[in-house]
Amino acid sequence: MLKKLFITATCALVIAACAQSPTGRRQIMLFNDADLSKMGAQTFDSMKAEVPISKDAKTNNYVQCVANSLLAVTPENVRAQSWEIVVFESDQVNAFALPGGKIGVYTGLLKVAENKDQLAAVVGHEIGHVIAGHSNERLSTNQAIQTAMSLGDAGMKAYGVKYQQEIMALIGTGSQFGIVLPFSRAHESESDIIGLDLMARAGFEPRQAVNLWQNMAAQGSGGTPEFMSTHPAPDTRIRELREKLPEAMKTFNERKAASALPKCRL
Repeated sequence: MLKKLFITATCALVIAACAQSPTGRRQIMLFNDADLSKMGAQTFDSMKAEVPISKDAKTNNYVQCVANSLLAVTPENVRAQSWEIVVFESDQVNAFALPGGKIGVYTGLLKVAENKDQLAAVVGHEIGHVIAGHSNERLSTNQAIQTAMSLGDAGMKAYGVKYQQEIMALIGTGSQFGIVLPFSRAHESESDIIGLDLMARAGFEPRQAVNLWQNMAAQGSGGTPEFMSTHPAPDTRIRELREKLPEAMKTFNERKAASALPKCRL
């Protein structure tokens, strides 16, 4: 029975893994868009109830100009959503985008993102997570790990394996460092690439993405080793962005030649 359960679960995951990200990476997608949109909306409503919302018209217009310029060049299924863009009064140097058409930008980010192009680098990166379905993939990966561990736990109990708890603890640690964290770093790198492309096609200066992440690095990251972090090391993401710059600059220059650059000003 355990063998049949394991085979069934494995087959289901293989079928689900047929999904492919915008950069061609294989993905596990076990959740539907409606459920993810509902979760995104609930999370966003909770944040709006807990974190003060900026009432400054100039700041809101600036952030919305940048976000809407990026959304205008996203795939049709993303662009067609009714997006809600909120500026939160917080010193956090961050922004986020959620399934269901939700974007949040913290005012603390505006102190580090020195211009519209750098702000676009962050917002484009966050929209990239939505385009690539990273929320779905993270939830699906976690569920797959839990299912595998449950089957393994049941199997060891059935066969009377010694040191069961210790073995399960090691498997849990191994999955964290061997699966979950690398997946998260892959998501961040992928969103950097998608965001850079969005920037260029929307008419924001791609080279400013490198400057932005240099500013971010100057804020300090606590020195966490890359293999233990959910984000690539600053030097890694800056190197990867620079590798993609020639293609992005070509797209940007075409937009610039057409005099179609966003006029977002704070």
